[in-house]
Amino acid sequence: MDIKHYYIEKGTGQNIILLHGNGENSDYFAGQIDEFAKRYHVYALDTRGHGKTPRGDAPFTIRQFADDLKDFMDEHEITKAHILGFSDGANIAMIFAMKYPEMVDRLILNGGNLDAKGVKRSVQIPIEIGYKFASKFADKSESAKRNAQMLSLMVNDPNIRSEQLSAIRAKTLVIAGTNDMILRKETCRIAENIKDSKLVFVKGNHFIANKNPEEFNLEVINFIEN
Repeated sequence: MDIKHYYIEKGTGQNIILLHGNGENSDYFAGQIDEFAKRYHVYALDTRGHGKTPRGDAPFTIRQFADDLKDFMDEHEITKAHILGFSDGANIAMIFAMKYPEMVDRLILNGGNLDAKGVKRSVQIPIEIGYKFASKFADKSESAKRNAQMLSLMVNDPNIRSEQLSAIRAKTLVIAGTNDMILRKETCRIAENIKDSKLVFVKGNHFIANKNPEEFNLEVINFIEN
């Protein structure tokens, strides 16, 4: 593996791994880490090229991030864990759960999408424009290159076909905000195509874990323990 993840580790008990969204880091889960650590062994990771984790030389894709997670778990001798992913983190979690089903206990998908069409156009169009603009200058500017790579994750990834979700064997909570930037029909499509899933909408926008942690945490804990 060409990188070492930065991560926050806290608590004891069952393992739960928290995966943040695009352009963010483990700090996003400030409202979850301490609360979950009362019950579980929490690992909050900075994914490749995010936060304090280096970019490395491997491809900058959702599928690479899923393989990075496998390497992280192997390195730390974590054979199985609850996986909670937000936004791009949820997309990483879906790929991971399909590829390494034996390593996932409970799966929590918060604000994930199967492809760019699952995002509201009012949000996606500026992303696509920004990606095209940054791509033009990627060879001339390191900041433009980094920006293009980040935006590429939301334009060209994760490209999961709904029928592929049948490979997910873990009990799954699909959770999103009532006013999420992810289309409601997309969130429902994810839940409908995972055999053993529960669908929940929490009041708020895309960032319910950060903005409405009490309700979000309660839904997650109830799902894991019931």
